[in-house]
Amino acid sequence: MNREEIQAIVPHRAPMLLVDNVVCENGEAVGHYHVRGDEFFLQGHFPGNPMVPGVILCEILAQSACVLMQDALKAGQIPVYTGLDRVKFRSPVRPGDTVQTRCHIKRAKHPFYFAEGTVSVGDRLCVSAEFSFAITGA
Repeated sequence: MNREEIQAIVPHRAPMLLVDNVVCENGEAVGHYHVRGDEFFLQGHFPGNPMVPGVILCEILAQSACVLMQDALKAGQIPVYTGLDRVKFRSPVRPGDTVQTRCHIKRAKHPFYFAEGTVSVGDRLCVSAEFSFAITGA
């Protein structure tokens, strides 16, 4: 699924659409985002030593996971974060890195969805987390 297809599911648009592509297979979403270096969130984080803020890495993970809920979404509905738990930041992500997300839904009780996932660069684990969403709107 490319950025245009992802935009049909999530409400995010530039500069907050932070997933380049996502593939869903066997209940797992695998997404990618290439950190170009000119993103707004790198402008002051940190001068001379840029790294992607942890909250942005969590957002990239969430956007990847949202495609797993596409069948549960009706027109006008959006998934919104309701919680983050057991988040661990293990390694920095820097300009030039391509992050890979892996996530799956652990359980669901509509409109709530509970997921877990990771963010990696190559073989390097950068973030692990559990998180939840509520489908809101329409």
